[in-house]
Amino acid sequence: MIEARLPKYQRGQRVKAMFDLTNDGSFPDAPAEGLLVSLGDIGKIVQVRRHTEANLPIYLVKFGEHLVVGCLEREIGLV
Repeated sequence: MIEARLPKYQRGQRVKAMFDLTNDGSFPDAPAEGLLVSLGDIGKIVQVRRHTEANLPIYLVKFGEHLVVGCLEREIGLV
């Protein structure tokens, strides 16, 4: 079993996208592999979850008014 890592970021923190984030199929109304969030876009962490198989923190980040994207730690950074 993979040992759990504590989350680096917390709910409510403002973060920026460290990469362009594309649709991995999680957004059925958006084109496959279509751009969801651009490098440098600012968002706010609304929830911190855990990927059960990989035992990694997953951050639900709200970008703009309505877009909430699941992000890995390497995909975001503090503003």
